Amino acid sequence: MKAKKKLIGSAMALALSASAIFGSAAYSVKAESASKNYIILFKNSDSLPAGYEKMIKDAGGSIKSQLGKLGTVEVSSTNPNFLNEMRSSSLVLEAGAENTVYPETPVDQEAVTSDAIAQNADLYNSLQWDIKQVTNNGASWNLPGGTGKPTAGDDIVVAVVDTGIDYNHPDVKGNYAYGKSFVPGYSDPIDQNGHGTHVAGSIAGKGRIMGVGPDLKVAAYRVFGPTGGAETSNIAKALMTAADDNVDVVNMSLGGYDWFQDPAYATKDVVADVRLFNRAIQYAIKNGVTVVGSAGNDAVDISSPGKLSGDDNGSTHRSPSSQTMIRVSAGGAQKNLTFYSNYGVGKIDVMAPGGDLGPNYDPVKKTGRDNSYLCLSSVPVLDANANVIGHGYAYYAGTSMAAPKTAALAGVVIAKYGKDNLSPAQVKHIIQASAEDVFKPGYDEKAGFGLINAVNALQ
Repeated sequence: MKAKKKLIGSAMALALSASAIFGSAAYSVKAESASKNYIILFKNSDSLPAGYEKMIKDAGGSIKSQLGKLGTVEVSSTNPNFLNEMRSSSLVLEAGAENTVYPETPVDQEAVTSDAIAQNADLYNSLQWDIKQVTNNGASWNLPGGTGKPTAGDDIVVAVVDTGIDYNHPDVKGNYAYGKSFVPGYSDPIDQNGHGTHVAGSIAGKGRIMGVGPDLKVAAYRVFGPTGGAETSNIAKALMTAADDNVDVVNMSLGGYDWFQDPAYATKDVVADVRLFNRAIQYAIKNGVTVVGSAGNDAVDISSPGKLSGDDNGSTHRSPSSQTMIRVSAGGAQKNLTFYSNYGVGKIDVMAPGGDLGPNYDPVKKTGRDNSYLCLSSVPVLDANANVIGHGYAYYAGTSMAAPKTAALAGVVIAKYGKDNLSPAQVKHIIQASAEDVFKPGYDEKAGFGLINAVNALQ
């Protein structure tokens, strides 16, 4: 396997695949780093050192944005030696080029027309096997906190760091808390893609479709514009801001890889954008936020950077990834690991339903598909210019669909005990300890501690 070519290293991307109504697009990684934008991480992880502005200016840099609480600045420069000058400073821990995400072609799945579901008044009972699997056919909604309504105190908020949310969608708007945009030039947190609204519906849908926690609140932290581009610093800023806003859970259905060509480059010596992600994740967790992320859709073992690189030299790092967050692989309706889900010892915490194409599907020949095994949720209806002109539903499959169900489970667990009463480590332990053992006894590389189960987690 030529992993660098397969994974297209040194990029981040929405970890999704989709068979979608209304033309909602899928994304994967494309390697292309901005030539003049850089990330500078200082050794102090929670503040900026005295004199850093002059140091950057003297090296020919111009500060674009500051993430002081993460000890980081985003800089642009035309100086070809800028990074070397930054790395020579005793104040700097890491300096590197800032990466950007770009859209790629959709996964090879057939679209489903709106006519196929238009006549069904209720879509949960007929089509949402995934939500039923997590909630035991809605049994968890009868337990304290099970719908996401807190047993006492304030609402439980799940931040969706994604493409935004269609906050006017009839199945989502009742549980929409607020939204913020971190996309330059786009102040509106509205979803102009579909991915974020699909995620939000899986968390807190309440209408024709249902989410795992139909009384949870969702907040849009939009980091992707209509074309899908996002700089590392803007995603980190969104995660930091969500923590400052005292959200309870963050869902990050995104991810990618960083490839290091030099085989002598130690795994721990990762590039600046990986370190920035880790700082942002740790900042959120330190501030009481449970962070959930998707494992990725490349059907590869992500257990070690060298193994992930295959025949290529050096190491490949899955990003964002941290042992302190909850990392989720994708399962199917038959409680199987899906054909596309990443896996790996020490890299997966739990598995959640992400959808696939059924037991007869051959991913090589692309035959035997059955769309009923995909995951249905809410999406906006978009015109050719990505403007929202209506509200609909779509079938998606991906670890992007598995992560939000786990984020919702974290939310209902918190709802049972009350806001700010559990640490992220305690929430993670409850989810892991209550998971259904589906593969090898105990922990395994495919499902981690097992398939999430809301009833078990709330008992």
